[in-house]
Amino acid sequence: MAAFPPYQPHNLTLGPLETEIVEILWRLGPTSATAVHQHILADIDRELTYSSVSTVLKRLIKKGWVSCEKVALAEKGKGRVYVWRSLVSQQQATILKAHEQLHRFLAVGSPDIVAAFADTLDDASLAQLDAIAQKIQAARQARGQQP
Repeated sequence: MAAFPPYQPHNLTLGPLETEIVEILWRLGPTSATAVHQHILADIDRELTYSSVSTVLKRLIKKGWVSCEKVALAEKGKGRVYVWRSLVSQQQATILKAHEQLHRFLAVGSPDIVAAFADTLDDASLAQLDAIAQKIQAARQARGQQP
């Protein structure tokens, strides 16, 4: 079972271009804004300015999804480059988003309303819910809590 991520971005909601850029950083690893821009422009049907990519990367810093570090180039006298990196992995992002969705679902507040969905689920989904309930019970027992 995957552990809950120790770090969480300030804002989990991402727009389509923000999501695309984070996914590019997951694929490429730490890289320059130029590399991200070129990756997007590899699709010949795309038109996007470098400044748009830069703006989105800066927005992702504010949301807590990426960091930026100024790094000296390997060749002496060639200057520095900004290296962008994702602060959460793809798996961590999936866990965090699922956690947020679960909280929204449970915010309905009434167990009867939530349980009413059980009548619409197929056997595989019901089995999955049973497996989740068993994992919750095991976690409670491991922490010494009562069921």
